Amino acid sequence: MKTRIITAIVLLSVFIPVLVFSDTVVFPAVISIISLVAVFEYLKCLGFDKKYAVSVPAYLLSLALPLAAEFKSDTGFVLITAAVFSVYLFYLFAYAVFKRGKLLYSSVTSVFTGIFYIVGAMVCVVLLRRTEGGEYLYLLIFISAWITDTFAYFTGRFFGKHKLIEEISPKKTVEGSIGGTLFCILSYLLFGFIVGRIYEITPNYPVLALSALAVSLVAQIGDLIFSLIKREHGIKDYGKIFPGHGGMLDRMDSIIPVAFMLYILVSIGGGFSFFA
Repeated sequence: MKTRIITAIVLLSVFIPVLVFSDTVVFPAVISIISLVAVFEYLKCLGFDKKYAVSVPAYLLSLALPLAAEFKSDTGFVLITAAVFSVYLFYLFAYAVFKRGKLLYSSVTSVFTGIFYIVGAMVCVVLLRRTEGGEYLYLLIFISAWITDTFAYFTGRFFGKHKLIEEISPKKTVEGSIGGTLFCILSYLLFGFIVGRIYEITPNYPVLALSALAVSLVAQIGDLIFSLIKREHGIKDYGKIFPGHGGMLDRMDSIIPVAFMLYILVSIGGGFSFFA
């Protein structure tokens, strides 16, 4: 646990300056790098990292799309992203056809689904930062995922007795899940209070609390999704770049679905359903 805590502190000390400069191109550049590393880890897990006809286009997408979102940060870019992924999917299917059965349909769908899931989420992070009110709303992505993960870990470690889904993640407990959710709700309420004071706007506490409940559950399911993939492919961690934590995907697994969900919620609510 000591290694895990030290690594977390180092990561925060590195990432906080990135958040400080989130109004510059530094932010999408870092998100693009995170996207690239996560995609590499995913393809390596599937055994496609060295099948360059499949992996190189994926790497290009993972770098280009989050960075491009910085320069065209509106809902129109969502359509552009969808179009680009449609082309990539057609390319994968066409490549499978010309491989004459050596590349399975199931492999194509596994590759595409994961790439879209990872890169699409990173695009949502950048888009949310560039929306109206995004200078504080995008922080909810990281707050909800990290608070849920941290307090689920410690609550489960000290109070956990009942396994959550042992077949997928043996160490997760029901008590940990509840603890992570409760602390996520509290963090959203505190966030609303602080932001309300700084920007002189009125927090919508019921919406913040309900959103935190939903987002925390999504974050935990996101974690379990990538645990399911790891178990299916017989690996313990996606990488070793973060001692005690594993790889990039081991740290980003809960952030990915949260990014999608919050971007959708904010887009539907015009950016200010959390605040009046």
